[in-house]
Amino acid sequence: MSLGGKHIVLGVTGGIAAYKAAYVARELLARGAEVRVAMTHTATKLVGPLTFTGLTGTPPVTDLWDPSYAGEVHVDLARWADAIVVAPATANVIARLAHGLAEDPVSATALCFDGLLLVAPAMHHRMWQHPATTANVATLRARGTHLVGPVFGKLASGDEGVGRMSEPLAILDALTASLAPTAPRDLASLDLEGVRLLVSAGPTFEALDPVRFLGNRSSGRMGFALAERARDRGARVTLVRGPVALPDPRDVEVVNVRSALEMEAAITARREQLDAIVMAAAVADFRPREIAADKIKKSDGDDAPTIELVRNPDILAGLGAWRASRASERPYLVGFAVETTDLVASAQKKLERKKVDLVVANHASVAFEGDDNEAFLVARTGVTPTGHVAKTALADRILDAIRDGLATRGSLGAPKS
Repeated sequence: MSLGGKHIVLGVTGGIAAYKAAYVARELLARGAEVRVAMTHTATKLVGPLTFTGLTGTPPVTDLWDPSYAGEVHVDLARWADAIVVAPATANVIARLAHGLAEDPVSATALCFDGLLLVAPAMHHRMWQHPATTANVATLRARGTHLVGPVFGKLASGDEGVGRMSEPLAILDALTASLAPTAPRDLASLDLEGVRLLVSAGPTFEALDPVRFLGNRSSGRMGFALAERARDRGARVTLVRGPVALPDPRDVEVVNVRSALEMEAAITARREQLDAIVMAAAVADFRPREIAADKIKKSDGDDAPTIELVRNPDILAGLGAWRASRASERPYLVGFAVETTDLVASAQKKLERKKVDLVVANHASVAFEGDDNEAFLVARTGVTPTGHVAKTALADRILDAIRDGLATRGSLGAPKS
């Protein structure tokens, strides 16, 4: 989607990722937007205001009390804007936005604005995980603020964790999607109206020490496609996501987790209220028995360290056993089988062993990166090959199976007008 004719205020705050805001501004302009920049005082210490003057042709707003400006600059900026993008958004500015503080050009303009506000957090992972930040983010989400990221990666401190700002293109894609006109909803297409569906997505990372982890190549794209298509078809969706570099889908409850144990806890806490669960996440089978308190260092002549592993819980099998113990057909359970050989046979064994309703079998060569996939839908009633399709199309095929399964059991409500 082009941003031609859109007026975008780019709010730049004082995080190390402030230099990336220049790339955000450049991409906004490349997509046809008109751009004005507002900066906090701290941001000006990290990236020069002249950079944005050169990019946009207009000096950024750095002072609410600039005597050369005849009016109230934050009021005029808010009136002009179609959307505000805050990138990077530090823990400090997130707190200001949540509590309505307005002592800098970014937060004052945002407080005066009643349109689309998109925030791209960036901070150390411990700041992101702090209960104060968690509460502030929840407040912003409840008000309709759109968040993109943060994502897992290398941080300015040298640590790794969830706190790195999403890349500029991901921020722009989230903005264009949020500004896209909403098509009139066809009630006939809302075949999952009222269904409460949980999707897990992405990898889990199992810590070895404060720096290293065991992980896998899952991009999360399949799970995100399922969450977005289920939302579009009327479902009430919860997305439990491991560390992935994808923007949160709008109008979906998003739960960020890192490890298999965290993912299991998030799903277990919600399973009683659900009509269907789709385990699209690539959950690590093992985790270290012990996590080193300090970074494991190497020394000349030392052998490689021996790391003892223990099994992680099999979340899907646990759900199947829990459901069987209740003698219930709810929630409908979908698992994935990523294999390199004997796809269908392996999926059929998993179907029986884990007491689930559907297994999506796909080859490891196509399961992870990319926007396409090729799979077999394996149920007790038979096997359906999908051929090579986009992940969004595969998501619809899986959701069709869930819809039909719920309808057969009499637990699918009629679309609501």
